Amino acid sequence: MSSTIDTASDLAADLERAAPSRSLAPVVVGVSPGSPAELVGVTPGDEIVRVNGEVPRDIIEWQMATDEADVELDVLRGGLDLAFSIEKRAGEPLGIDVSSAVFDRVRTCDNHCEFCFIYQLPKGMRRSLYLKDDDYRLSFLYGNFTTLTRFTEADLERVITERLSPLHVSIHATDPDVRSHMLKNPRGAMSLRWLRALLDHGITVRGQIVVCPGVNDGAVLADTMAGILDQYPELDSVAVVPLGISKFNRESAMRFHTVAEAQAVVDIVADWQDVFEATLGKRMVYAADEYYLMAERPFPAAARYDGFPMHEDGIGMARTFEAEFLGRTDDATGVRRGFFAAVDAPPNPAAYTGLRSASACGSTADTAAHDGAATISLRPRRNAPIGVLTGDLGAPVIAPLIESLDRDDVRVIPVRNEFFGGNTGVTGLMTGEDVNRVLAGEPHGHRYLLPDVCLSDEGRFLDGVTLDELPRAVEVIETDGIALRRALDGEGPTP
Repeated sequence: MSSTIDTASDLAADLERAAPSRSLAPVVVGVSPGSPAELVGVTPGDEIVRVNGEVPRDIIEWQMATDEADVELDVLRGGLDLAFSIEKRAGEPLGIDVSSAVFDRVRTCDNHCEFCFIYQLPKGMRRSLYLKDDDYRLSFLYGNFTTLTRFTEADLERVITERLSPLHVSIHATDPDVRSHMLKNPRGAMSLRWLRALLDHGITVRGQIVVCPGVNDGAVLADTMAGILDQYPELDSVAVVPLGISKFNRESAMRFHTVAEAQAVVDIVADWQDVFEATLGKRMVYAADEYYLMAERPFPAAARYDGFPMHEDGIGMARTFEAEFLGRTDDATGVRRGFFAAVDAPPNPAAYTGLRSASACGSTADTAAHDGAATISLRPRRNAPIGVLTGDLGAPVIAPLIESLDRDDVRVIPVRNEFFGGNTGVTGLMTGEDVNRVLAGEPHGHRYLLPDVCLSDEGRFLDGVTLDELPRAVEVIETDGIALRRALDGEGPTP
């Protein structure tokens, strides 16, 4: 095994060993002005020891407890034990932002998948980025995929009781031997029994298949489709995505798809969509946009995505972006900002609004996170030429849309990902180092539009570079076609 993989694995192990088995006190990182919490004197830095006499394990239990009309908080502040009694309306937000989504130990992944991108990270990045989770709670909160190899009866009981739905499950193959081989974990052969149990109890589950050439493509992929139809027909949807390979990959069995292999995957998905539709009344399985680019095939029509249930997994992003840009819809689908945001950033309240009563939804806290994209102060003139920064895979999607405007003052600037290398071309993995390199060769005085999907909530790229370290001023815009069109048309806030 390579030194890179060893480093990633060791760091993940260190992080798990460092975490105590008891629950950790969530730390207050923000208090909303005028909120019930502020009125009683809760301040940033307070450690929440107990809520209504109980120690919450995660943000889910925290939110359910603080939705009550009367909330008792036991707080540790500078070595002092404090108690707050808060009276409010049931469902009214408490007004506290806490430091993490999981207060007890994050359930780490003990699989050793050769295609895992964590193993393909370079050395020297933030330690938290090397932590592989296999935690159903992060699956519910953030859409992370879990293999269910560490799922238990107690977990099942909680998911059912609290209706933690939807969950996101990595399937990869329904053949037990193939799946255990891919996960490098004997429990992988049997852990899909939990998927069957979740579906039996009415939990919505979205599946994912990472296709590795020569491993689970071809006949194996077709067999997996048949297995899904036979064993898991209640699945909400299934995403078929290609493996990502960085230049730090040391697994010789992992390689890029050829054009012919990508075309074969697209064909298998299309054939099985017809089978699922005829049998179940829905297409069920969808290929990632990357596959159509690799296969040199046109994207399916928007109607064939059935409402884009797996948009966040790169399924139908090109079509939604097109519709937004061309004004066919007033609703932006958008994407989550930041890579591994759940590891480093405080939880986004929008992730668990489903747990709140109707009176609590739509609060300022729920909507503020996306509005806080940072910008730098140097501002080119509004009518300056425009460069649209995007990843290699985003360029062929955006370029035809720009060309349709018949404007000679706008161009697409692909940012090749040399930081990760390999086939890493998605916009969300653009790094500051690569953006810096590209912008250094661009003229001063132009407007440069940067999608917020490549930034954390703190305005940092994955490699830690900040916006004020770039050699040219940039405008950070939301990652959707509506925001791009408005920026090109000079609408919205002055950059």
